[in-house]
Amino acid sequence: MDSILSPTTFQFQLRRPLLTPFPPSKLTINRLKNSRHCVHKKGVFGPQPLRVFATSAPSAQAASNKSSSSIPSEMKAWTYTEYGGVEVLKLESSVAVPEVKDDQVLIKVAAAALNPVDFKRRLGKFKATDSPLPTIPGYDVAGVVVKVGSQVKDLKEGDEVYGDISEKALDGPKQFGSLAEYTAVEEKLLALKPKNLDFVQAAALPLAIETAYEGLERAGFSEGKSILVLGGAGGVGSLVIQLAKQVFGASKVAATSSTGKLEFIKSLGADLAIDYTKENFEDLPEKFDVVYDAVGQCDKAVKVVKEGGSVVVLTGAVTPPGFRFVVTSTGETLKKLNPYLESGKVKVLVDPKGPFPFDKVSEAFSYLETNRATGKVVVYPIP
Repeated sequence: MDSILSPTTFQFQLRRPLLTPFPPSKLTINRLKNSRHCVHKKGVFGPQPLRVFATSAPSAQAASNKSSSSIPSEMKAWTYTEYGGVEVLKLESSVAVPEVKDDQVLIKVAAAALNPVDFKRRLGKFKATDSPLPTIPGYDVAGVVVKVGSQVKDLKEGDEVYGDISEKALDGPKQFGSLAEYTAVEEKLLALKPKNLDFVQAAALPLAIETAYEGLERAGFSEGKSILVLGGAGGVGSLVIQLAKQVFGASKVAATSSTGKLEFIKSLGADLAIDYTKENFEDLPEKFDVVYDAVGQCDKAVKVVKEGGSVVVLTGAVTPPGFRFVVTSTGETLKKLNPYLESGKVKVLVDPKGPFPFDKVSEAFSYLETNRATGKVVVYPIP
């Protein structure tokens, strides 16, 4: 079965009885213009030119700091009560704001990003290990801390933070996700937002950059080694290229993309850009220490890996020496990479069709599911 976490290259109100809410837990590119728990009181819960921004984007002001006394009891949120296509998604206006556990903070969400795991979860691909329905989807978040639990040590009200809110993506991910006005998150999963990134850029990072980094670490990638990235223009692939070059010290980075994205992956640091519509990468005469397969071609990837090398597989069937992993969310990875983001050595890619406004989440999902996005699909602003 395809990996749930495979990357992509990123009003209507139901009336139900009140139930007790479940305690929940750039290089940016823009087009130029030419259950059982969690039921809220009233609803189910209780070629165009491109403009490029690398750094120094201002913080979004929409997520203004709010004191705990001003936090409402209800919020707007996207929900679904059954598995299925985008038609199961509903925007509700009276969802209970999640309670904050001792080790959590409550975030006023400014922006959220979509990942393939979001729609595969909605389709019921891992329902056996999913949290109970109904669900507020969303893993990636950027926003402002408005309340802290009693055991929170470092974060405080007013901090601008970002992170992947579910520690285990496939094993009981949060029922209260990030596609809502507020979400509750363990402090250990968050980091302070890089100062030079706005909320849109920050939201685009967590799951993708943590996946990219953890995969490279698991493959034993290190300074002086070579790597081939399959799907170099995608949300994860674009970050693998940059991390391999800027953080791990790769001797050579090769990557595949379609014809129109070759120059883009070169700008990220790819020494060799391969047009997969015209060339078969498996016929390359050279071999690589690591192949990072973000598109599901492990059977071909193993043909270009050196003896003793590794193939990181995010989707599709696994052929030895390929291996698959599921990322573990941790704020420590984000903290470690923040200096590279703040210096501009590692850039964020937000899909030029976005950001999608909060009331267009269904459209954002539909676009993500075309597998044509370049970088991350982001939802912003969130009321």
